[in-house]
Amino acid sequence: MTLIAAAPPLVRTTPPADPAPLGKVSAGEWWPEIDLAALRDAMRLDGTITPARLLHATQEAVASSIAALGEWPQARMLEGRAKLEDVPAPKIDDESILVQRFRRAVYCHAKANLIERYSDYDTTGRERRKDQDDARTDQAEQHRRDATWAIRDILGVPRLNVELI
Repeated sequence: MTLIAAAPPLVRTTPPADPAPLGKVSAGEWWPEIDLAALRDAMRLDGTITPARLLHATQEAVASSIAALGEWPQARMLEGRAKLEDVPAPKIDDESILVQRFRRAVYCHAKANLIERYSDYDTTGRERRKDQDDARTDQAEQHRRDATWAIRDILGVPRLNVELI
C-alpha cells in the first residue's frame, strides 16, 4: 500500500516583529513617510507579497493619493504650513487626523493595487471560479472607496454627491 500525503503550500508570513527592514516611502518633507512594515501589518499582507512588490505598490499609492488631493497641498504650503501635520486639525492619539487619513488613503490604494495584481493561486492546477474573481474585484473596489473617502475627508468635501434626475 502506498500513501501520498499532500500538505498545503507553505507561505512565509512576516510578523510585525520581524527584524528584516522593509524601509519607508518618502514623497518629500511635506508628506508623512510611509513605513512599509506598518503598512504590511495594518493591511494584513503576508510574505507572499515580496518587499519589492510592496515597495512598488506603495510608491504608486503615494503618487495616486497626492494626485487625488490636487491643489489642496499647495494652498496649505502657501499658508506657511511646513508639513501636513502642521495643518490645523483635530488629533487622535496625539496625531493629526489629516496624517492618519493620508496614511489610510495610501494603505488602501496599495492594498487595492496588490489585490488586483496578485490573484490567489492554487498549486493543484484547479481552475479558479468566477466567484473568486468577483470577490477579489469587490475587495479591491472597497479599498479604493476607502481611499477616496480618506482623500475627500482631507479635502473637507462630502464623500458622496447625489443629484435627482
